[in-house]
Amino acid sequence: MTECTHPLAHQRASRGLTRVDLAKLICAAAERRGLRSGTDKHRIRKWEVLGVTPEAETQIYIAEALDLPPDLVDPSAWPHWLPAGDGGVVPLGPSSTVTALREALHTAMESLERRTFLSISGTALTALATAWATEPGGSLGELMGSGKLVGEDTVTLLEDTSRQLNNLATEQRQHFSTLLDAHLATVTNLIDAGRYDKATGLRLHTLAASLAQTVAWHRFDHGRHTAAGKLWIAGLHSAHATGDPDLGAAMLGDLAYQAAWRQDHTTAAGILRQALKRAQHPAARSLLHLRLARTLAACKDKQPALRALEAAEYHFGASSGQSLPTWCSWMSEADLAVDTGQALLDLGDARRAHQLITEGQALLPDSRAKTRGVFLAYQAASHLQLKEPERAAHTATEALTLSRRIGAPRCERLVQDLVPGFQPYRPADGVSGFLALAAA
Repeated sequence: MTECTHPLAHQRASRGLTRVDLAKLICAAAERRGLRSGTDKHRIRKWEVLGVTPEAETQIYIAEALDLPPDLVDPSAWPHWLPAGDGGVVPLGPSSTVTALREALHTAMESLERRTFLSISGTALTALATAWATEPGGSLGELMGSGKLVGEDTVTLLEDTSRQLNNLATEQRQHFSTLLDAHLATVTNLIDAGRYDKATGLRLHTLAASLAQTVAWHRFDHGRHTAAGKLWIAGLHSAHATGDPDLGAAMLGDLAYQAAWRQDHTTAAGILRQALKRAQHPAARSLLHLRLARTLAACKDKQPALRALEAAEYHFGASSGQSLPTWCSWMSEADLAVDTGQALLDLGDARRAHQLITEGQALLPDSRAKTRGVFLAYQAASHLQLKEPERAAHTATEALTLSRRIGAPRCERLVQDLVPGFQPYRPADGVSGFLALAAA
């Protein structure tokens, strides 16, 4: 933790407070309780720079001095219960990785998202993406940390276990979310308190990015958007430290996907355009262009959307001497066809959209059950737009049954969003049965 990245320093700066100002406010909070606090500017510097932890009672005064809700205070999690950065975003910096990871872990572990009032702003996300696009990263030194040595076998074990968990079928992976959380916490502790050379540091930061991305998708699938966003941001910090532009682009692509899901297409497009400035591998560029096409199509921005679709198809078929990034190794002709179809559906070309979505659905392997649920929801939507309620009801029923079986609430949400569109077709075969299942 450094002075420039400490959450308390960010909170002070955002309010225009000096250390003297904050000390006075903390003392005033104590006096309102008939108590005295010995806080001064020197003690605040120890908290921000030297890593000293204030007493639990003092942390309550700090929250009051900063006008933060008292239920945010968690003395065991100091300083990570403090909102970090602008709009919930920790700024990129040479020592920002652990700060971002700790902030993300603390938010992710909350049973209820008490910080929804601190939702991550689109402006802050776009600014973060712009900073990433203009800064090369790769800040790891030759030898880091002063704690216990992190051995190669330890990192290999964590890498192998994480890979095995990620390779499980969706239906089984839902049982291991707590273990993935623990893996990310372990890697964060090793980065923060361990001693390792540059090669090991690169592996640890790459693993932290990968785990943060996986855990983020789990939170996102369950509607925990604040936690998911902070985890993807933490993954971006970890990727930035490695200097791997495609890994950083992966995190930005996911943040953009989340923004589009929440109908913030301006933020999604802004993030994706920044990600494309540095993404290198054709597969990465194809996926980013495809997501850009989807968000542009949702805004009815037809010609730019079609150009993005052309770019996605071009890069998908391009050869490269680079190894395929693991994070986009799943992308296939099925994904290209279905997402192209969904973009065309948003642009009003329902017949061609339906054809592509159906073709993509047929190409998808059985192992990708969650993706199949999403694709089925898209297919049902295209049937509805073509005024084919019987086929729509059959497909929507299949999607809903699958999503509930594998524990994929985001897929179920997509299907539930179709329910109003079925209401005019209640007499059609299968519609009443689907509506009953959706209401169950």
